[in-house]
Amino acid sequence: MRITYLPFEFLINRRPLSVQANPKRLQQWKNFVRSEAQNVWQGNSPIQDANLQLTLVYLCGDSPPDIDNIIKPIQDALVGLVFEDDSLISDVDGHRRFLSEPIKKKNLPFLLQQGFLNAQECVYVKVSESQPLEKYL
Repeated sequence: MRITYLPFEFLINRRPLSVQANPKRLQQWKNFVRSEAQNVWQGNSPIQDANLQLTLVYLCGDSPPDIDNIIKPIQDALVGLVFEDDSLISDVDGHRRFLSEPIKKKNLPFLLQQGFLNAQECVYVKVSESQPLEKYL
């Protein structure tokens, strides 16, 4: 089954918070992520029956949080908006790259290119349908 509004992608133009952050600040972060996603989500309702892949690319400056600690809050923020439950996420790709690193931007998704051009910390988020396991290996 092909879901027509996937892949879904957006850019969070802010330094992410770790799952280990103060609970109040973490909830504010999740609310912010959700509002950014709502600005571009085209689906009428959350996806209910699919195996999904969540891809994050964190463009960071100095002393960034661990990539694995920023995934869960972003994933949680999309529950009920993009997908009904985070149990639909079968695959997760998390990437962290320093803004100071030389990176060939030509073949990157447009939003990720924009993140590099802005030269400020941000997170590129993409939700797509999972692929067969052999495509990842």
